[in-house]
Amino acid sequence: MTEAEFHSVLQRYLDGRCTPQERALVEQWYDHLDQAEEVAQPAPGQAAVEDAIWQRLMQDRAGKQPKPATRVRRRPATFWQKPRFQRVAAALLLAAGLGVLPYAARLREQPRPSAVAPAHGWTRRHNPTQVVENFQLPDGSAIALHPGSSLRYATAFAGPRRDVYLTGEAFFKVTKNPARPFLVFTNHLVTTVLGTSFRVKAYTGSKETYVAVREGKVAVQARHNAHLEATPASPAAAGVLLLPNQQVVYSAAKRYLKKELVDKPVVLAPQVFEFEERPVTEVLTALEKAYGVDIGYDKAKLAGCTVSITFYDEPLFEKLGLLCKSLGAYYTLADTQIIIHSTGCQLK
Repeated sequence: MTEAEFHSVLQRYLDGRCTPQERALVEQWYDHLDQAEEVAQPAPGQAAVEDAIWQRLMQDRAGKQPKPATRVRRRPATFWQKPRFQRVAAALLLAAGLGVLPYAARLREQPRPSAVAPAHGWTRRHNPTQVVENFQLPDGSAIALHPGSSLRYATAFAGPRRDVYLTGEAFFKVTKNPARPFLVFTNHLVTTVLGTSFRVKAYTGSKETYVAVREGKVAVQARHNAHLEATPASPAAAGVLLLPNQQVVYSAAKRYLKKELVDKPVVLAPQVFEFEERPVTEVLTALEKAYGVDIGYDKAKLAGCTVSITFYDEPLFEKLGLLCKSLGAYYTLADTQIIIHSTGCQLK
């Protein structure tokens, strides 16, 4: 099919005048976008045309007037480089110049409530509001979807895995099911859990992707050549295993997974933080238990050190700062470990 012919078919589709065979052709092209495994930046003006196709597709299948609907767009890195689809992209841009773009623009000007748009066995959920949207997946897992973010998942949620595709940011509290791992796919990462709570931040165009764990264990690996059978119990060799208060940062430029502590670790096991002339090692042990962190220090140098200190609701790193100030020490971070540097002190 030539570029002009495809443009003509596309325009008839959007006008509701195409044949069943032509409709199948356009919808087959449309479905190809969601079958891709990689994501690339769209051609200029292409997004508006896709929105128009989406509206028409929903109208034809529901037998109703077009309603505001949203979807997650997925495109393979090589998709727009193939000769056939270069012609398709060019045809789309021509269509945008001949009236499709204004049609899509009118749709975008309408107020859009958070939309759930099922199609071809998949549900796409988008949050266009300014507040976090909370909802549940078919397995009971709770999702907190941040503004401007989208989540795509199988409507029936059947099969050996629970796969979801995220663009943007979301907090997941996953219903435990060891027999059916829960996988979150972003542009660059695959995150696998059996049942736990964690946050994923992967906005389109961002140079970094974050996965942070609140509780349980999470396995994270690069999406390229990912081992999808990996689990927290048996993580991929090239991946990382995250524990509570840990996160991984993936750099798209360096293609590197960096494991570290989250910026604000939360208390996992409450402790009593009132110390009166107690050994410093006792204070450090309490902090390790409370936050599930590893604190390294020279035991010989701190063996004779005592301290009187009370912690309240300060964040972990503020607590460490107060403790180090009282000791004339300082701390550094090395991956997920906190290291106390001290010259020691004398017994009183």
